Amino acid sequence: MGWLRSEVPRGLRWGVCSLVAAFSLVAVAGQNADARRRKASGSNYSPAYAAIVVDANSGTVLHASNPDALRHPASLTKIMTLYMLFERLEAGKLKLDTPLKVSAHAEDQAPTKLELEDGETILVEEAIKGMVTRSANDAAVVVAEALAESEEEFARLMTRKANSLGMTKTVYRNASGLPNDSQVTTARDQAILGRAIQERFPTYYKYFQTKSFVFRGHTIGNHNRLLGRVEGVDGIKTGFTNASGFNLVTSLRRDKRHVVAVVLGGSSAGSRDSRMRELLSQYVPSAATKRTAPMIAEAATPKNEGPKIDAIKSEMAKNEPAAVRAAEAKPDREGQRFDLASASSAPVHLDLPPASAAPHRAAPGSSDPIQPVAVKTFNVKGNNTAASAAAAPFAGLPRPNEPARTEPARTEPARAEPTRTEPTRTAAAAPASDALPPPPPGARPGVLGTLPASVAMATPPADPAPAASQAAKPRPRSGWIIQVGAYPDEDEAKRRLGTVKIKALRLLSDAEPFTEPTVKDGTTYYRARFAGLNKDQAEAVCSYLKRNDVECVAMKN
Repeated sequence: MGWLRSEVPRGLRWGVCSLVAAFSLVAVAGQNADARRRKASGSNYSPAYAAIVVDANSGTVLHASNPDALRHPASLTKIMTLYMLFERLEAGKLKLDTPLKVSAHAEDQAPTKLELEDGETILVEEAIKGMVTRSANDAAVVVAEALAESEEEFARLMTRKANSLGMTKTVYRNASGLPNDSQVTTARDQAILGRAIQERFPTYYKYFQTKSFVFRGHTIGNHNRLLGRVEGVDGIKTGFTNASGFNLVTSLRRDKRHVVAVVLGGSSAGSRDSRMRELLSQYVPSAATKRTAPMIAEAATPKNEGPKIDAIKSEMAKNEPAAVRAAEAKPDREGQRFDLASASSAPVHLDLPPASAAPHRAAPGSSDPIQPVAVKTFNVKGNNTAASAAAAPFAGLPRPNEPARTEPARTEPARAEPTRTEPTRTAAAAPASDALPPPPPGARPGVLGTLPASVAMATPPADPAPAASQAAKPRPRSGWIIQVGAYPDEDEAKRRLGTVKIKALRLLSDAEPFTEPTVKDGTTYYRARFAGLNKDQAEAVCSYLKRNDVECVAMKN
């Protein structure tokens, strides 16, 4: 053996020793990495938990655990990124086949990602699917830089949008959800956003059901473990950082019920999914089968979020567990970020009877929140006294221990209302009060684009039959009209008018929405129509609506 050792050159012996040492270091490093992963999902890992389950049909909170406690959103951030992108698509400022340029900053994002490279391009639709399935961080940054001057500026716009939706405790710092101590949200806020993205963008929301897509020759699957496995789940968004724990937003529709749930701070992906299954199983049976909740609307918010952010940081420092604050942030390890919609018990909404409430949303192509629009109603009973009803202003549902928000004053000049003319009343006939008699049972106030100009009754008739016959006689309207649908339920027709007016608010700003009953095969249908247009306007509106998947017929009245 001594002879063998003496015959081996010293340099070779040192080389062999160095190689053995290198392999040993790699092995130790791998063991340490494995140990860190086990720690993040092991029994000692216990991130702060929060959850909420909302009946999206009624707006009722079915379950809540720390719903307003500050948490880190992780990949749930991409819900807002997609919301902002869908706005631009709806406004026609981008198309699904629009190429978006990839920057060096986007390329440098931590996984999970699509491995995009600086200087190349990606289509808008590819970016959407990349965020929905793989939760691609580089795709999120590409979108952010396409919609704003920088990702930082985009994050400020995201925060402002969150405030306008009623997400009062959410602050965004990036478009992807990668770790940032100042990026916070709550379970309630995520429920608001999830519900809003479904209600405002029903067409684009369908992307959340994507199970896989092919990108540059590679099939990319969705990391969501409930989509396709739990009956009725129509979208989901998962996320993880070490500071946040395992997060999940889910939407389920089953047997006319619609439940939205949020789970934040799971100790593992499996335990988080199991908890979500339990919540859905427990609360879906008690959800309502008829929609009565108002749709979420955007309200005006101040542009300076500095004081709000400072207050949130202070609250976070006081209330967040030390283990969460001190946790070492890690990139999202699940290729998720696909969201779904969620509902919330405290959305900004119209404080009106839910059956006739219609959403107030921003006009396509506008970043400004929508303002209430007055809608005229006309009395067709008795002495033809005309009544004018203005749309109700925005009103937010107060949260526990939170003062009610007030609507900032509008800066644009108000439009003059038409002068109301009433017949002269004699002293003998005049009542003690000039107020009109109360409306008949079932009458509802006017809302943006939803109140017909022919159904307000001055005096409740003793027999409902005459009221129906009079309501069936619409006021004559000259010029051109458009029809956007016919429904057996008048409230549904009114809601359709509100939705369509939001989609084409600029084109329909001066148009008069109304419903008109018609009988076909013994069934009464209510036509949803807009009047007060000329031929060119009617054809232009229908052309625009058809491009946005809305049926429309223009006709001379």
